[in-house]
Amino acid sequence: MPIKLRRISNTPLLSPTKENPWEAAAVFNCAAIYDNNKVHMIYRATDIASSGKDGPFISRLGYAVSNDGIHFERTDKPLLTNEGEQELRGLEDPRIVKIENIFYIMYTGYRGIEAGDYRICLASSPDLKTWERHGIVLDESNKDGSLFPDRIDGRFCMFHRRSPDIWIAYSDDLKNWTDHTRVMGPVTPSEWEAKKIGIAGPPIKTKEGWLLIYHGVSHDNVYSLGIALLDLDNPSRVLFRQAEPILEPELPWEKEGHVPNVVFSCGQVEIDNKIIVYYCGADTVIAAAEISKKDIVFV
Repeated sequence: MPIKLRRISNTPLLSPTKENPWEAAAVFNCAAIYDNNKVHMIYRATDIASSGKDGPFISRLGYAVSNDGIHFERTDKPLLTNEGEQELRGLEDPRIVKIENIFYIMYTGYRGIEAGDYRICLASSPDLKTWERHGIVLDESNKDGSLFPDRIDGRFCMFHRRSPDIWIAYSDDLKNWTDHTRVMGPVTPSEWEAKKIGIAGPPIKTKEGWLLIYHGVSHDNVYSLGIALLDLDNPSRVLFRQAEPILEPELPWEKEGHVPNVVFSCGQVEIDNKIIVYYCGADTVIAAAEISKKDIVFV
């Protein structure tokens, strides 16, 4: 049987809030981490349609917290708002890890003045409340960046995307990145991931290897989620890659919205014996799907 996610609900967990102008149009593409017995979500929000059809939207990052991973309380004000030239149009698609008691977020700084005007950026925090920006990580058109939750051979490790492929790189200091290596690319026979791919949330460390949930895009621009397993010591080596997606747009709010036919994830959490994957529907709302760890079988 192929690995599949099960939707927790047929309705979104979070939707736009008209009373808060910064998140009035869309809440989507959220980072998530389980810490101190709570699920902490840092999500992307826009003031107007994230598709750009209504004009130059601004992306900000909001914060929500939950005791059970399903019911969230969120703050009225953004956690991070756009600052500086590279974030002229905002912060997009955060992914969060905790390394040596420090929380790190990689996100896309979007300037939006010309084509390809986006860069992977980094911020850190000791407490998920106060954040220090560290600027651009890779000075190139790049996105879908995330740190691994552990060092590998003493070095920090990062996923990024040089379109249409997933890449990996290493650093001693979070500033200089080397050993860039292509990990995976689109698969033409699998139409759901034939155009381009990129990671979803940060990889999950298991006994078998690094479990990676990733997104694939079809030639018709349908976004689905897939799963792969990477070698623990050499994550550029793919041990398993499922041909079928683990989640596809099916519900009305996944198929209709600011960007139709999209399920897209930037984060997941492990609670007890299950993994909860948080994903956006049509770049408009946030939902969740789960899987029991015992049901993740690589055959």
